[in-house]
Amino acid sequence: MPQGLTDRPREVFRHLVETFLASGEPVGSRTLSQRLPLSLSPASIRNVMSDLEAMGLLYAPHTSAGRAPTEKGLRLFVDGLLEIGELAPDERIAIEARMSGSGRGIEDVLTQATQSLSGLSRCAGLMVTTKADSAFKHVEFVAVAPGKALVIMVSEDGQVENRVIDTPPGLPPSALIEAGNYLGARLRGRTLDIARAEILADLDDEKLELDTLTARLVAEGLATLAGPEKVLIVRGTSHLLDDARAQDDIERIRTLFDDIERKADLIRLLELAREGDGVRIFIGSENRLFSLSGSSIVAAPYANAAGKIVGVIGVLGPTRLNYGRIIPMVDHTAKVIGRLLA
Repeated sequence: MPQGLTDRPREVFRHLVETFLASGEPVGSRTLSQRLPLSLSPASIRNVMSDLEAMGLLYAPHTSAGRAPTEKGLRLFVDGLLEIGELAPDERIAIEARMSGSGRGIEDVLTQATQSLSGLSRCAGLMVTTKADSAFKHVEFVAVAPGKALVIMVSEDGQVENRVIDTPPGLPPSALIEAGNYLGARLRGRTLDIARAEILADLDDEKLELDTLTARLVAEGLATLAGPEKVLIVRGTSHLLDDARAQDDIERIRTLFDDIERKADLIRLLELAREGDGVRIFIGSENRLFSLSGSSIVAAPYANAAGKIVGVIGVLGPTRLNYGRIIPMVDHTAKVIGRLLA
C-alpha cells in the first residue's frame, strides 16, 4: 500500500472503486457516506477523496463532482484490495455445458469456450491457441520473386496454407520441384511432429541425393513448416457497445476495434499471460496496445494433457470491468479447457 493509505482512506478508496465498477459512473461523497461502514460525513469523505486524488489514485472526470479511479488506482485495487468472489453454480454449469459434448473437435470446443466467456461477461472473449498439427497431403514450392518462394501446404483435412520463404542465391527452378517432391514424399499422410526428426536425419545422411542448394531449400521449408502458428479467436465484440453512454465512449470503442484488428499485437499481449501461473490482468495504458482505448484484459493460460501451456483465454472490456466476477470466470474456463484436453 502507498504511504499514507491508512485504514480510513483505504476503506473510502475500496468502496469508491467497488461502486464505480458496479455503476461505471463517478462516485460522490454523499453516495459513499451511505455505503461506508464508517461514520463519516460527506465533508470528511471529500477531504479523504482529495488526498487520494493527490496520491494519483483518483481523478475527477470532466466537471463531475464525483471521482473515479485512475489506472494506477485500479491496479492498486486489483492487486491489493479486490475481493474475488466465487463463480455462481449456474455460471459454472453454463461454461461446462457449452464446451462439453461428444464428437466435438478441439477447435469447436475452444470457439465455444470463447463464446461462452463473452456471453457471461458481456465483453469480448479472446483466445490465442496453436494451430492443430494436421497430416500433410501435398507440399509444393513456387518461385514468386528473386530470392523468394511460396510454400504451398495442403493437409488431409482440406486446409491450404501458404508461406513465403527465402531461397538460396543461384537456386535453379528444378530445385523447387525436387524440394517439393522430397518433402511431399516424406510428409504425405504424416504430421510434422512425427516426420521432422527423420527428415533432418536424412538431410545429414543423403548428401548424394540432394545437391547443397536443394538441401538448403528443404531445410528452410522445414523450418517454416515447424514454426507454430498462433490462431486468434475473438467473439462478442458487439458487447463492447452495450455500455457506451456518450460520444467519448463511442470514440474509445472505435479505437479499441482498431486495436483488435492489429492481431499480431493482440496475440503478443495475450502470450504474456503464458509466462505466469493463473490469471493475468492488463489495465489500460500499462500496455501500449490499449494506451488510447483505455481497455483491460483478464487472461489465463491453459495446458494440454502433457501439462504444456498451449494457449491463453481471456476477456477484453473497459477498465471498469467487474474484476471480482470475471477473474474466477476466466480461471474456471481455462481449467475446464485443460481437463477437456487431458
